[in-house]
Amino acid sequence: MMTLLNLFIEFFKTGLFAVGGGLATIPFLTAMTEKYDWFTRRQLTDMIAVAESTPGPIGVNTATFAGFRAAGIHGAVTATFGLVLPSFLIILAIGRALQKYKSNPLVQNAFSGLRPASTGLIAAAGWSVLKTALSGTDIMGTISLPAVILFAVIMFLSNTKKLKSLHPAAFIGLAAVVGIVVGM
Repeated sequence: MMTLLNLFIEFFKTGLFAVGGGLATIPFLTAMTEKYDWFTRRQLTDMIAVAESTPGPIGVNTATFAGFRAAGIHGAVTATFGLVLPSFLIILAIGRALQKYKSNPLVQNAFSGLRPASTGLIAAAGWSVLKTALSGTDIMGTISLPAVILFAVIMFLSNTKKLKSLHPAAFIGLAAVVGIVVGM
């Protein structure tokens, strides 16, 4: 029961403060790896990869998976509910006020301040994911040369004129095959 309460509280806080979308939840999820044994940083990287590859918002997908890892089906439902509840409540509370005051300079300035903060959180999360993806074990591990080479090749191929029109799933599939063959 305590695990479910902790899941709800942690994901409620994540949903409340992760302004900027699903990728902005990554710093909060990373902090959870240090506080709880629900999932490791390596598993977080895998969760992000799966959440990015599946339909639905990344934040909801990662909350559902993390909750499931921590406490099964009840944990998945609790974590997901905790994540989406703040947004739901906030939208209900400020929906009309925003419509009424949208031309107010203070409201416009507040949103102007949120944009760079969200961008910074997403950039920090991206850096964390990149370091973890290129390491051999976890975010504190050493850089894996095969992972760096694969990253560079995929970046190059996805930006060439002839291959730019390929669906990202083709590059993901290629990377998966190389990862299996090389044993990454």
